[in-house]
Amino acid sequence: MGQKTGDELERWEISQAREAGRTKYNFDDLTGIIGRLRAPDGCPWDREQTHESLKPCMTEEAAELLAAIRIYDRTGNAENLCEELGDILLQVMMHAAIAEENGVFSIDDVVNGVAQKMVYRHPHVFGEVSADTSEQVLANWEELKKKEKEGKEWVKAPLHDIPEELPAMARAQKVVKKIRKLYDPSFGAEEAGLAKLEELAHRLRSEELARTQRQEEEERTPQERIAGILGEMSLVMAGIAAANGLSLEQIVRDKTDDLVEKYEPEE
Repeated sequence: MGQKTGDELERWEISQAREAGRTKYNFDDLTGIIGRLRAPDGCPWDREQTHESLKPCMTEEAAELLAAIRIYDRTGNAENLCEELGDILLQVMMHAAIAEENGVFSIDDVVNGVAQKMVYRHPHVFGEVSADTSEQVLANWEELKKKEKEGKEWVKAPLHDIPEELPAMARAQKVVKKIRKLYDPSFGAEEAGLAKLEELAHRLRSEELARTQRQEEEERTPQERIAGILGEMSLVMAGIAAANGLSLEQIVRDKTDDLVEKYEPEE
């Protein structure tokens, strides 16, 4: 199922030519299509792509998939959701094709790897471990995940392993949850968090009042001081959200949606 050889690509093209008007393709066909696009006489744009150049495409496609899920929830129409899942799959196939060309791994290795992971991390399904609740499943998952990562050279430390590429609020919330779990169970506790927000709000008001009274330039500009306060407030809010099992990222998305709907209501 990996990338097709030159002979296989030629046979694949002949096979498709014999099926004029074909409207159904399968996974092997998609593998052949990607291989053909990446071939020396394939598509110039597809041939130029690298793992790095495709990063913006994956970001965009992931956002479009989230939008498609929202549309599906609202309308019940799955056509766009199916299309966007295909676009995500296309990104996976492109990265796997590039990796195979470099002799690193193939799409078969990708499929095998995720299948092995699912079996290994679900011993309550494929083994003898008991897990009757979602909480037990997640606890087992985290423990097995930690064992998997032991000795991996790219693994640094729990907080550093949280991807920097996550949206800022989502990353902050994951960092806060890890701190609570591994280092300081009281970090971001709700009552202390609310008190901290009040303190920061007071500092922010004081900063706004004082910024027009400063005659000399200080070590940090007023904008830098305000940014620091707002950053602290964001981390405190991330902690409160984490303590209540909420996603701060989703909360902000939902409230933004509400604001858009308020000023531009859908018919």
